[in-house]
Amino acid sequence: MTITANSQLSNVFSQNLESITSKTDGSLPTLGAELVYTQDGAGRYLTFCWQYSELLGLNTEKIVDDLNQTQTFVPVDKVTYLERLHRILTNLVPERFQCWFSYQKELFELDLVISPIMPSLGTTATTVLVMGRLVQATLNKKQARVASKTPTQIELALRSQQHQKLVNRITRNIRRTLDLDIIWQQTVDSLGKALRLERCIICPYQPSSPKVQVKAEYRQSELKSMLGLDIDIASEPAFAQALATLEPVMMEVPGYKESGRQKTLVVATCYQDQANGLVALNWQDECYTLTESELELAKEAADQLGTAIAHATLYEELEVARQKAEEASRLKSEFLANVSHEIRTPLNGMIGFLKLILEGMADDPEEQNQFLAEAHHLSIHLLNIINDILDIAKIEAGKMELAYAPVKLDELFSHVEGFMRPQAQMKNLSFRMQMPATSDEIIVQSNYQRLLQVMLNLVNNAIKFTHEGGVTVSADLVLKKANFQDQQFPGMVRVRVADTGIGVSLDKQDKLFQLFSQVDGSRTRQYGGTGLGLVISQKLVEAMGGEVHFYSLGEGLGSTVTFTVPLYQQPVMVSSNDSDSTSSAECC
Repeated sequence: MTITANSQLSNVFSQNLESITSKTDGSLPTLGAELVYTQDGAGRYLTFCWQYSELLGLNTEKIVDDLNQTQTFVPVDKVTYLERLHRILTNLVPERFQCWFSYQKELFELDLVISPIMPSLGTTATTVLVMGRLVQATLNKKQARVASKTPTQIELALRSQQHQKLVNRITRNIRRTLDLDIIWQQTVDSLGKALRLERCIICPYQPSSPKVQVKAEYRQSELKSMLGLDIDIASEPAFAQALATLEPVMMEVPGYKESGRQKTLVVATCYQDQANGLVALNWQDECYTLTESELELAKEAADQLGTAIAHATLYEELEVARQKAEEASRLKSEFLANVSHEIRTPLNGMIGFLKLILEGMADDPEEQNQFLAEAHHLSIHLLNIINDILDIAKIEAGKMELAYAPVKLDELFSHVEGFMRPQAQMKNLSFRMQMPATSDEIIVQSNYQRLLQVMLNLVNNAIKFTHEGGVTVSADLVLKKANFQDQQFPGMVRVRVADTGIGVSLDKQDKLFQLFSQVDGSRTRQYGGTGLGLVISQKLVEAMGGEVHFYSLGEGLGSTVTFTVPLYQQPVMVSSNDSDSTSSAECC
């Protein structure tokens, strides 16, 4: 600050100087600082005001009236203080510094700003205005080294002020981000540095888990890190008590140092009276004891943190839901594009063949019949696509209603073979159908048309994605009682459709049964289809009381799909002595 600028500032002060210095009660109104006083060049107090005066029993009138300053509030190094005072009055430049003062048996470190005051321009400055704040207070034992174990009133007031500032800082940090890792680390760092802790850890808590994990840590360099450590709640009574009561819990344990014991404060973070985390603070016994007000401040900080954890967790859940919604929207758009292509292709083919017939482009009746057959084949393909779309729409709307009745498994297998063997033969693939060896019919409780639809879907997929080798359809019995629609059945029939085709990589198999999700869009375009076959099959099988499972060791290693349906009645099995084929029944 230049002399000119300082003079302008001093002029502002000088306007109220006369009224300030004339006060006999030693008070300084409206200046707003924690500590405000004025002095002359000899260091005598002209006015004095400090918010901690009453706590100290400090009489401001006696300080102002004590011209010799024998029993008052004085600098520890009075010579250096007066030298600085004279320099400020001479140079007319304010200075900021920290200085120790003594009063009775206590020492006070103050952060001060001293400014010269000039009554009018051209007049020599003889008075200073001092504004400051308390940094720390200690017992007077020649040097300010040893902290008091029993806190004085001034210490309690100062600590309360510092801790409230700490809570406010933690709250501000929490509001700046929803990243839990950042919130946790900033909190332990703020607590650890401000309270001079040896260690501070935060552990998120899930009521369903018997353990908590250390997610953030502040520690002194000589201590071993606990970051990532799993802590059994049952083995830590303070943790269990804090979670049960939602109140701060204090405990003492042997310290890692030779002298003293270590204290631990455990506070549960919570939201709407539900615990969602733990904060543990460690310090040596030689430090001061926490008061009730400080414990309340710790609980307040934990509540703020608990709210932040809840909000950040909710934000993460909403973000995951948003990403899933965006992914579902993307998949639906891709699905609609593929389906529109699948619908347009057979429709264009039908229109083309019928147009050739209408324009008389067929050379003879045989070629005309061939065109009609191709158009009919394409119409069936188009109908299947539309049926798939309608089926999935009904399933999603919850309007799929099925009528159940006994179904003979051999008739179902025969029907499937009649449809699918020609397709397999056209690709030079082997095609086998295997039934369990029984002396009577195997009957399942199901819906014949829907069960046939499932089998045709699965076998058609197996043939479509197999280029060499073959497809095997088999069934076996799982003779374990099962319940479906309030009815008990003697077991389940498990049907397997195995192929030697292209397979599916392990990391993509979870997409097989997701609606509108296709394992590989390029495959869909290459092989055709809507990609709904497995999803519809799964929904239908589940509606008929069974389960669908997919197995593949990876790309190029083939695939196996299994599904189950309730067994209507238990058949009589054929022993190995009566038949060359062995029974595949499983008794559980």
